[in-house]
Amino acid sequence: MLENSTILVTGGTGSFGHKFIPMTLQKYRPKKIIVLSRDEMKQWEMAKKFKDDHRVRFFLGDVRDRDRIYRALDGVDYVIHAAATKIVPTAEYNPFECVKTNVVGAMNLIDACIDKGVKRVVALSTDKASSPVNLYGATKLTSDKLFVAGNSYAGGHETRFSVVRYGNVMGSRGSVIPFFLTERSEGVLPITHPDMTRFMISLEQGVELVWHALSDMEGGEIYVKKIPSMKVTALGEVVAPGVKQEIVGIRPGEKLHEQMIGSEDAPYTYEYGEHFKILPAINSWDKDANRIKDGRLVAEDFTYASDNNPEWMEPGTLQHWLESNWSQIGAI
Repeated sequence: MLENSTILVTGGTGSFGHKFIPMTLQKYRPKKIIVLSRDEMKQWEMAKKFKDDHRVRFFLGDVRDRDRIYRALDGVDYVIHAAATKIVPTAEYNPFECVKTNVVGAMNLIDACIDKGVKRVVALSTDKASSPVNLYGATKLTSDKLFVAGNSYAGGHETRFSVVRYGNVMGSRGSVIPFFLTERSEGVLPITHPDMTRFMISLEQGVELVWHALSDMEGGEIYVKKIPSMKVTALGEVVAPGVKQEIVGIRPGEKLHEQMIGSEDAPYTYEYGEHFKILPAINSWDKDANRIKDGRLVAEDFTYASDNNPEWMEPGTLQHWLESNWSQIGAI
């Protein structure tokens, strides 16, 4: 599908873009990948890594800027929407800015993709969009709803939209592993709650889920990959062995356990070998055989959260991942 195509990645200088771009270049050999982001310094640094590859282009702009998005989408076949204001405390203290990027930015992109004839769009979401308790989660839930409804909004146009949702990305900027690696030198590891759990997904798995969504989607699906969970205390013992753990309490807007599928979505959720798929409740699309394919409807009281997950990550598995990704997460 992506062979000889032009792909645009919004927020492409983030952790996801740094993994998606080289993996996609190697596997699919697209004609061009355009990185759209608003931080010129991050673009400058990233461009050095691809200085010998003419297929990677950089486009300075912001998803809030409707006109700039229209210009960026000239000749684009596929869009991966990774741009977001995502730091929970930052969003709480700057709510207007969070809404402008996560909600208005999504609206701008949907309009522009339809008008420019983009074939397929995959938007990245988060566990925090499921039963949200903070502003970031609320804006991402709104964004998810916009992209799902965008398939109706497109009318007779061929543009299709879907969403991928996953939790804690191991080693991504601002996530728990780099934080613990920084804090261990202080001799004390701050733990919010002794029972807290988190999903564990690698960036490679996140990229593969996006690839799958692009090839599988009819429009309006939310894809949720099956991934293991881990207690934060166990994670801390692997990242900082022997370092004292100090319980500091749950921060405002933080959940004890991550949730990616709530019970309210169960009537529209189908299970597959390696993922779940939440189908749109609108337009009876949840009954569409082309969207269901070989999926099995989950139980009516089903939820998918990091504490009721049947799959758990062993400490040795995380240790192996750390050793394999040591330099990438800035541990040295």
